[in-house]
Amino acid sequence: MTARMLPGRPVAERVLADVTARADALRAEGVVPSLATVLVGDDDASAGYIRIKQKQAAELGIDSPHTHLPADTTQDQLVSVIRGYNADPAVHGLLIQYPIPGHLDYDAALAELDPDMDVDGMHPMNMGRLAVGLPGPLPCTPAGIEELLAFHEIPVSGREVVILGRGATLGRPLAMLLAQKRPTANAAVTVVHTGVPDWARYTRRAEILIAAAGVPGIIQPEHVKPGATVIGGGVRYSGKKLLPDVDESCEQVAGAITPRVGGVGPTTVAMLFRNVIAAAEKATA
Repeated sequence: MTARMLPGRPVAERVLADVTARADALRAEGVVPSLATVLVGDDDASAGYIRIKQKQAAELGIDSPHTHLPADTTQDQLVSVIRGYNADPAVHGLLIQYPIPGHLDYDAALAELDPDMDVDGMHPMNMGRLAVGLPGPLPCTPAGIEELLAFHEIPVSGREVVILGRGATLGRPLAMLLAQKRPTANAAVTVVHTGVPDWARYTRRAEILIAAAGVPGIIQPEHVKPGATVIGGGVRYSGKKLLPDVDESCEQVAGAITPRVGGVGPTTVAMLFRNVIAAAEKATA
């Protein structure tokens, strides 16, 4: 068996085409959608991610003001920048690039964001909205995974989904998202982590297995139910090399699988800009 590939690029293209149309409609009304970004320090990878987001914003017709703070920035200085963007009516979305230097408190900085401008969907209020099913910005990678499954017509409703990984940015919010009563969700979701003895007994029963552990190669063919759908959500980097949770040999067991490169990544970026345009529409309604 060779698995059917589930690329993220066509999913992202469809989402971004919708974002472009909505941005055009806003500009026709005299509103320029805007995503502000804040980078603290001189981490090369983080700076690269900011450039990618700025380039994508330009292609979509979205303004992208940016503040680059030095590595020795104080918490009060960071908070001052965040509050300045919160108060700027021309800014609709705000992103603090993670990680930030270790002497700073990221969670405290995140809590300073206006929740409606939180395009990462990670503000405590937005996680609470997700938990109780209220509308609000969704965490980008979980939302992208739901969109990817729907785009490729992978049935989710009523099926057994197992998520390996319980992190705040992926595993936990994805579990809440896929358990909600909606045609593209409504699953029986189990969240398991690597500290559980014999975690593979859970993954081997999954009709849809989502790796979100951030442990390179942790999912091997013997951990996958034959014919299952396998989504690689967790990754780590060694230098510039991407190391996914799902070993490529799983293609021989799975029925459908995301590629090593170009799977969940493009959909995550697309969901970020979907959140930006939704924030702009809400602010100008």
